Amino acid sequence: MVEEVQKHSVHTLVFRSLKRTHDMFVADNGKPVPLDEESHKRKMAVKLRNEYGPVLHMPTSKENFKEKGPQNASDSYGHKQYPANQGQEVEYLVTGTHPYPPGPGVALTADTKIQRMPSESAAQSLAVALPSSQARVDANRAAPAVGSDRSQPAGMTLAVMEGGNAKNSTLMAKKAPTMPKPQWHPPWKLYRVISGHLGWVRCIAVEPGNQWFVTGSADRTIKIWDLASGKLKLSLTGHISTVRGVIVSARSPYLFSCGEDKQVKCWDLEYNKVIRHYHGHLSAVYGLDLHPTIDVLVTCSRDSTARIWDVRTKASVHTLSGHTNAVATVRCQAAEPQIITGSHDTTIRLWDLVAGKTRVTLTNHKKSVRAVVLHPRHYTFASGSPDNIKQWKFPDGSFIQNLSGHNAIINTLTVNSDGVLVSGADNGTMHLWDWRTGYNFQRVHAAVQPGSLDSESGIFACAFDQSESRLLTAEADKTIKVYREDDTATEETHPVSWKPEIIKRKRF
Repeated sequence: MVEEVQKHSVHTLVFRSLKRTHDMFVADNGKPVPLDEESHKRKMAVKLRNEYGPVLHMPTSKENFKEKGPQNASDSYGHKQYPANQGQEVEYLVTGTHPYPPGPGVALTADTKIQRMPSESAAQSLAVALPSSQARVDANRAAPAVGSDRSQPAGMTLAVMEGGNAKNSTLMAKKAPTMPKPQWHPPWKLYRVISGHLGWVRCIAVEPGNQWFVTGSADRTIKIWDLASGKLKLSLTGHISTVRGVIVSARSPYLFSCGEDKQVKCWDLEYNKVIRHYHGHLSAVYGLDLHPTIDVLVTCSRDSTARIWDVRTKASVHTLSGHTNAVATVRCQAAEPQIITGSHDTTIRLWDLVAGKTRVTLTNHKKSVRAVVLHPRHYTFASGSPDNIKQWKFPDGSFIQNLSGHNAIINTLTVNSDGVLVSGADNGTMHLWDWRTGYNFQRVHAAVQPGSLDSESGIFACAFDQSESRLLTAEADKTIKVYREDDTATEETHPVSWKPEIIKRKRF
């Protein structure tokens, strides 16, 4: 292959051009036109000067050019004159490279001036690395290449030689990235079902002291339950439509609630009555969250906005506009970005709390985003949608991975410090995932409350208690179900059925 490349040198081009020039002086009937020798030499000299003068200065030695005929003469310009094709066979032999340094910054010494014969493997690798001419590309298309060094198999890379000397040329295969082995988590099992609401249980929250929890329902009531026994402690009435969100403040003895009646209420738990109303939303309020370090309440609504409220003065600090459909969920954190919203317009927005403007808009989801959860330890979060669950990295919302397999409308997400992510769906199924690898290690579909229809098996909200040893779910069969880890389970009794060649990290 090296000889083929070397034959197409400048000397060969000159040789072929002279043949074409010689053919120009042949008449149509095949008889040559009489030209004197001096005129022919002048024409050849002009053609060489005009077309090949810039390249004929390249160094050539007598041993590089051998012919089976008379020696060549030089023209008046000092260039070597090459013969026309008169039936004589001409052979060219390239014995070495030009006397140039082997790399940048290397001085041209007596050692580097020596012309060495390149090794065959180095020349072959250089020829493969060079861009192909159009003729070689067309030839490769027309017929398959013969020899292993002309065609490279897909997914392989060629180790290129350094300094013109052949080293070990290795073909290395690129391995597809596989998911690392997930951490083992014990399975969760149902151990208590709490009844008392007369409608769908739409929201749930655990108080910071871990003594009781609160639920909101479609029966327009808010109920407070003892966490240890599951007994009802208190019922609060005041909403005139479904209660969609509840949260207990860690900074003050207040309970906040919102509902489809457009109302946002602040309850004083010392007197068990409403002490503030936050007016401003034009439609149903779907969710709310409290800022962890400042007295700020954030609510989201079907009117396509989220609002930031001063808890003490009831003033609306900002109206976060930008979503084009109902805002279904909102979350707050102390670090930037401090507010995250998910909407039925399929986007997630990260907001600047001070300016009240969008910082980043994430458009990867193809369907409504009804749930967003922040990891308690890592600077990451997850979002749930009917297409899949996606994990993101703060502060700019860099995509991490997809968690696929929960093929349903995901209403709620929660995660604990051990990296157990829980997703609850409209069809009553609950999936538990390993946060780091996205491995789905358990699927739960609990039976509905006796007397309820099988279709009423949706999970609307879920939350871990403060000790993260219990998982509470709010469901469509009017019950609250409580789960805990199976203490008898071990890695041997419940092994991880993980196959690295099958379970791989997917792209969105």
